[in-house]
Formats: sequence, structure tokens, C-alpha cells
Amino acid sequence: MSRALPKYNKRRVTFIGGAAAVALSGTVIAGFALAGETTASSKSGGTNARTLAGPGTVSCPDVKSKLPAVPATAKAEIDRNLALLNTQIQEANKRLVDTVGQGGPNFVQNAILGPLKDKRVATINRMATAIGRTAARPQGLDSLAPCTLNANGNAAAATPTQQAGGNTGNSGNTGNAGNTGNANAAGAISCPDVKSKLPAVPATAKAEVDRNLALLNTQIQEANNRLASSVGQGGPNFVQNAILGPLKDKRVSTIDRIAISIGRTAAKPQGLASLAACTLTK
Repeated sequence: MSRALPKYNKRRVTFIGGAAAVALSGTVIAGFALAGETTASSKSGGTNARTLAGPGTVSCPDVKSKLPAVPATAKAEIDRNLALLNTQIQEANKRLVDTVGQGGPNFVQNAILGPLKDKRVATINRMATAIGRTAARPQGLDSLAPCTLNANGNAAAATPTQQAGGNTGNSGNTGNAGNTGNANAAGAISCPDVKSKLPAVPATAKAEVDRNLALLNTQIQEANNRLASSVGQGGPNFVQNAILGPLKDKRVSTIDRIAISIGRTAAKPQGLASLAACTLTK
């Protein structure tokens, strides 16, 4: 009996030790599992934080719902330009993502929302022109061109006076629309002359052509002012993205209006769009 007791005690000790090991192992495993859940949770939280701090998305007024009845002869062109409006928004959203952290506080307005508005003005203008060929030309569609930045963005939508294309009422000088602005430390904008490339302007179109030639001058002056006031802002592509690109889009739209006004009573001039691009001179 006394011999059996130590043996029994040994077994008991072995059993208790094994149970403790199993319990300890379970605790360790549970600890690792908890650690894993915490890590996953942290990662998830990080993703959510990044989403909340993301660049936001571009929101633009719907154009299709504001159009009048579209003549059958204009339907294909209207559909093509409606699709282009969608593409422009997608490209702007992609640019928002690709440029997070670039530029100053006005980067989104100057390099993304402003150029997008100018593209939309030109596209919407083509739609109005297409409808106007066989029906009453719709008015006021340009008010649908400006877009805004939804929540989570890093810049608020600009006021109307900040938006690209604003302040077009002060036409000022009406000389050739190819003048180079006053040189300064930032350089100056140089644009091809449009007036000298025009054909004979019908008397019925003269007032509209003169008004748009004056607007081309105003656009150059505004671009030069922007060039001077933004010295040191943005990266190496700032001038192209925030000044020359938007200026070209404005000029495309203005030159197109000149060609259309001439084309109402004479042959519409071709190839004027090649005069839209401007350069920076030092």
C-alpha cells in the first residue's frame, strides 16, 4: 500500500502538470489570437482614417436633365458630349487622388476644379450649338459648368470670383488678343494672335467678334496676374496645371464662339483652335 502511494502521487503530479501546461498553452494561444484581432482592428481603423482624410470627390450639376427636347439631327453629338462630361469628372476625380498633398490651400481649385469648369463650359457650349442648328438654342447652360468638392476634400469650393473664368466683364483693352503681358520675376504669358488670323468678319458678327477678342486679352491679363501672385506656389508643374492649362481651355471656348459667330453668315473659319495654347516666356 505504501509503495503504491508514491506511484499514484507521481501520476497525479504528472496529470496536474500536463493540465497546467495545456491551460498555459491555451492562454498563450488565446493571447496570440487577441493580439491578432487587435492588429487587424488597428489596420481596419487605419484604413477608415485614411478614407475619412481622403481627397473627396467632384460633384457637378446634371446637364442632361436641363436640356430641352433634342432634335434628332443633334442627338448623336449631344450623347457624345454628355459622355465627355462624365469622362471629365472621372479624370478630375483621378487627379484628386493622384495629387493628394500637392500645392497650397488653393491647389484643388486652381489645378482641378478651375480647369474642369473650363472644359465643361466648352463641352456644354458645343451641345447648345448642336441644338441651336435646328431648334432654339438653349440659354443659361453655362451656369451648370462649375463643380464643387464633396466632403473629405482638402479644399472648399471657391466663391464665384475665385472660379476660373470669372471676372470676364471687365474687358478693358480691345487690342490684338496675342499680346504678351508685362514681364516680371515670374515671366509672362505669350499667346498666338487670333485677330490677324481671322477671315473677313461679316458686319452682323463684328460686335460679337470684338467682344470675344477683348475677352481673350482679359484672359491673358488675368493669367499674368495669377502668375505674379502665385510665385513659389505648387510644384514644378504648377504653372502648366494651374495657369496655362486653364487659360488654354478658356481660349478654346472663346475662339470657338468667334468661329461660330462668323459661321452664321459666312464660311466658318477652320483651324483656329490651334491658336489656343499659350507659353511662358522669361
